[in-house]
Amino acid sequence: MKEEQAAVIAGQLRHALDLMQAEINALQARQSHQAELTHQRLCVLEKRADDQEARLRSASEGVTQFKVWSGLAAGGSGLMSLAALVRAFFG
Repeated sequence: MKEEQAAVIAGQLRHALDLMQAEINALQARQSHQAELTHQRLCVLEKRADDQEARLRSASEGVTQFKVWSGLAAGGSGLMSLAALVRAFFG
């Protein structure tokens, strides 16, 4: 009877060990999946940040170019007005 009980207990322990191993494997698979999702989300966020930075740089360059051209146009207009004034005065 003792051998039979020992065999039953050993079988139950093996079964419990198999169940725990299956649970550990499932947890590892779930953790691996979560790590992949987190990595993918991080890559998307980094790409969005890079895109936003590129858009801001582009907008800043456009504003700078506009200021330069408007400054040149205003300066040229002022110069032409001065030339017309001198011509009218001496002409």
